[in-house]
Amino acid sequence: MTGFLQNLTGLGGMTDQVVAMDFLLAAKSGVRNYAMALTEAGSPEIKAILTKHLDEAIDMHEKISQYMMERGWYDPWDVEEQRKLDQQNIQTALNLM
Repeated sequence: MTGFLQNLTGLGGMTDQVVAMDFLLAAKSGVRNYAMALTEAGSPEIKAILTKHLDEAIDMHEKISQYMMERGWYDPWDVEEQRKLDQQNIQTALNLM
């Protein structure tokens, strides 16, 4: 995001983190939706298509998670560390108000 937009939103360097988290949440939702649709599919052809899409959605989730973990924005294996990250993000959001 450009410096102008970062200053306008007040997010500064945190903008990439916010976008990545939103993308991660959307990926999780996609995985869940494909899995549910797969259980409702009636034909082998539809099941095959949904299975392919589910596999791709899982791969995308993994890539986004890795990207965020490499930057220290996401720590799914350490609950306490993730709680701290979440609290920092909440405080930043509150400071924007």
